Amino acid sequence: MRPAATPPHLGTIILLVGLSVASLNMFLPALPEMARDFGASEAAMGLAVSGYLIVAGALQLLLGPLSDRIGRRPVILGALAVYALASVGCLLADSLTVFLVCRLAQGTVIAGSIVTMAALRDIYPPREAAGKLGTVAAAMALAPMLGPPLGGVLDTVIGWRAIFVLYAVLGTGAVALVWADFGETQSGTARPLAAQVAAWRALLGSGAFWAYALCTGFSVGVFYVFLTGAPFVAVGVFGLSTAALGVGLGSISGGYMLGSAVTARLSPKVGMGPMILAGRLVAVGGLSLGALCFALGLSHPVLLFAATLSVGLGNGFTLANTHAGALSVRPDLAGSAAGLAGAMQLLGGAALTSVTLAWLGGGVSALRLLALMIAVALAALAFGVMAVRNGRRLGIDGGPA
Repeated sequence: MRPAATPPHLGTIILLVGLSVASLNMFLPALPEMARDFGASEAAMGLAVSGYLIVAGALQLLLGPLSDRIGRRPVILGALAVYALASVGCLLADSLTVFLVCRLAQGTVIAGSIVTMAALRDIYPPREAAGKLGTVAAAMALAPMLGPPLGGVLDTVIGWRAIFVLYAVLGTGAVALVWADFGETQSGTARPLAAQVAAWRALLGSGAFWAYALCTGFSVGVFYVFLTGAPFVAVGVFGLSTAALGVGLGSISGGYMLGSAVTARLSPKVGMGPMILAGRLVAVGGLSLGALCFALGLSHPVLLFAATLSVGLGNGFTLANTHAGALSVRPDLAGSAAGLAGAMQLLGGAALTSVTLAWLGGGVSALRLLALMIAVALAALAFGVMAVRNGRRLGIDGGPA
């Protein structure tokens, strides 16, 4: 099979991003069974999740800049090859130590997200890139919905190792897919290292980049606050079953799919700025309306999940556009920008998870949870306003076409 010489199709990008998401959550239902097989505690098995996230965050800071220097294609091919081999290692592991080492090595699959995002920005101008990212996000939202149920079925019917057989098969298939349909998208030649470092400094010194990245980070942060706090409120306050809780938690993903689909159609037409602001106002408005209902004495889980659905919808409007904006500040450093912004999301999510637990430690209520979500959403709105102003000043987004 000859190596690809043309840019990847959008379907290829969707599959690569979907693999990076499924690699995080598909095996979660099998954790108790894995702990029994390895004779490990739940805390030790938790390293397969927390350690993976830390390694994935660190790799974003490495793989993004590396793809700027040597090209998108070699980085994603190498990263996916490591992922496929690591999946085989997890499958064959006979001790927790071997399993965890291989599991952390699976974090290289994060290249499927950051390198493909940079590749989209290589191929398309900002508005079109935002629209394509919206399409990717709408399709990608299916992965966290389908992954855990599939993993649960495989664990129940065959055993947890079957999940890692599937990971290994998907990883090998991804390598073949990239070989056949992921030609190099970066047009520039590699800079000398000194010039590359100077370019990174310019990116880090850009107020526009930080505005886009922080708007992204706080927008996603509202989602982390919800995922951390909603189970305590749903079970402790409303007495919901785990099945009902699962439906409620899925509401935010449903809103995100809808918002991303709208973004895919509208961003190329109306511009990135209006979509960013619309998303932030939808999130703040929906959360504020929900908080007002609870403050007036109305109390029902449907009110909570209806309010938080606005977060998913708003993020669907916003995130593809802020991602495209951050990657457009210095298009020649799109990989570095994608890696840095992605690492900020993971670190910010970890911090906000801790803040949420501490905040609800002072009393669990729907109103307290919504108040914290509103505060984070307002921060996202403030940085969104800054991002829109900077984007127009720099010509990244000039308003409606």
